[in-house]
Amino acid sequence: MEFFDNHKKLFGTAAVMFVTLTLVVAIMPAIHNQNKNKPLAGAVEPGDDVIKGKAVFIANGCVACHTQQVRNVDMDKVWGSRPGIAADYANIRRTDFWRNTATLMGTERTGPDLTNIGNRQPSQDWHLVHLFNPRIVVKESVMPAYPWLFTIKKKISAQDIAVNVPSSYLQDKESKVVANKDAVYLVAYLQYLKQAALPDGKNAPEFLYKQTQKQLPGNGDNTNAVNGKELFAANCQACHQANGEGLPGAFPSLKGSPVVTGDNLQLYIDIIMNGYDANPGYGVMPPVGTNMRFTENEVAAIVNYERNSWGNKGGEITPEEAKKIMEAIQLKISKE
Repeated sequence: MEFFDNHKKLFGTAAVMFVTLTLVVAIMPAIHNQNKNKPLAGAVEPGDDVIKGKAVFIANGCVACHTQQVRNVDMDKVWGSRPGIAADYANIRRTDFWRNTATLMGTERTGPDLTNIGNRQPSQDWHLVHLFNPRIVVKESVMPAYPWLFTIKKKISAQDIAVNVPSSYLQDKESKVVANKDAVYLVAYLQYLKQAALPDGKNAPEFLYKQTQKQLPGNGDNTNAVNGKELFAANCQACHQANGEGLPGAFPSLKGSPVVTGDNLQLYIDIIMNGYDANPGYGVMPPVGTNMRFTENEVAAIVNYERNSWGNKGGEITPEEAKKIMEAIQLKISKE
């Protein structure tokens, strides 16, 4: 019993056992995982702005409402093209010598998952407006506003990044909203969040518990039960709004738009698939269709919904017509 009476031997042995167990249970498996799980070939190393933006993301508690993990269940496929794998988190390194870094996978989705937000919504203009006041772009949003990331100015300089906030959301109609550095860093981090493609020849894990698609009323047979209104709500409504009127000075209106109701369907579908950056006074539209891998059925459904909503009177197109136009656009791009 002398061992238990000798505090040096007792606590010394306990310390050795603690260190040994820490090495075996925690440190060695972590080193093994780090060596085994490498980033995917298409993964991009985060730059300084992205790293600073991640710190802003953490400081503002965004992980409390947003996850960054696409689970392998069917309901999660709206957040990414495939379920998440260990390699997706392999390039997350320590903040510094003393501090580890959070993977920010999260545990709750009060807001949408952000794993692939850089592809779903790459527009800096949209993110800045959304951070200033989420209700501007999503009226039902419960996300808090982050006004401390912005400055209200009477005059802006060439170096300032102005935010296209409608005047109705400002107390002084003549004032301008300017993004602070932290807001720009945070948006850079959000734009960085993209799922990297798997190497050629590697099949993505399939989503489990797939739901069978039901026939939806009012869509006809042309779009194979694809609901254009639901597609619009999921992919377009955040910018163009449910009433199709957009936001003055931020996002253009689709109501009465000559592009939407006109005869140049190639231009219209090209904008859906590849985005648009030639509309003065408005933010850049991302390539929504390409990012979300729209099929001809989905493109036709969105086109038909937009051309026949909010008082618009445009003709409908079939998936076959949409497919021909999509192929012509792709051929044109390949020749350029």
